[in-house]
Amino acid sequence: MRLPMFTLALLAAFAAPGWAAEPRVEEVRFVSHGATLSGSLALPEGKPIVAGVVFIHGSGEQVRSLGVARRFADGGIAALVYDKRGVGRSGGVYEGEQSVTGMNIALLADDAVAALETLATQPGLDAVPLGFAGISQAGWIAPVAATRTRQADFLLLWSAPVTRVSEEDIYSKHTGDRDGPDRPAYATALAARDTPYVWPAFLGRDTDPAEDLATLAIPGFWIFGEQDGSIPVDLSLRNLRALQAKGHRYEYRVFPGQGHNNMAATFDAAIAWVASLASSASSECAGDACRPAR
Repeated sequence: MRLPMFTLALLAAFAAPGWAAEPRVEEVRFVSHGATLSGSLALPEGKPIVAGVVFIHGSGEQVRSLGVARRFADGGIAALVYDKRGVGRSGGVYEGEQSVTGMNIALLADDAVAALETLATQPGLDAVPLGFAGISQAGWIAPVAATRTRQADFLLLWSAPVTRVSEEDIYSKHTGDRDGPDRPAYATALAARDTPYVWPAFLGRDTDPAEDLATLAIPGFWIFGEQDGSIPVDLSLRNLRALQAKGHRYEYRVFPGQGHNNMAATFDAAIAWVASLASSASSECAGDACRPAR
């Protein structure tokens, strides 16, 4: 039940030079459930800040994704990235093999909330939209986190399952997490099982992001790769459409030829969506009436 890690190759792609002005990077620390977590805040230089994000990890022993933070900052978006608890310079205990238990997802969600509340205190961010961004496993964590704070104004997620953890497990076991042009539908993976799937009670909640998303009133944007072999994209789209039909402002885009780790190829679309969101928020208000001071 572990989604593929955010690969070093992808991090290297984001670390490549080419920004007009190197973002300013500041060290930050914050506390969650008694552990001090360590991260970095990348801030745009030479351009206005239009929004801010906390980037939530995928599975695995993840350190702060500085390349991703700098790419956000290049697009005018302040970004806080941090070492996962028990990894790098962060305290606490790394989750180990049970990363998708209901208890651990809730814990990682609280870590993300603490990060967002830290981001909200930074100078210059009191009147811009703030949100959670992330990849893969963050699809379970970010919606939980958004239900636990009033600071979250949006969600931005790559390759994030809008399915139960058990449904992703069924699918990824069937595909072997292999991307490709012939990825099966979720129903095919389910029908291929020899025995019924039973979610172990000791794992706690079989996290279903659709349940959490149904309680939120904020917009969201999901980016999927058409050839993703790690998550059931078709089932995720079905669940997002059901939420849209109920009036939720959840958008998505499926990129042909892309697999699970598609951030480098699709980042411009993410930046454009956040910029549009920020512009809409600005046009709907006047001056200091845009939002209450944080």
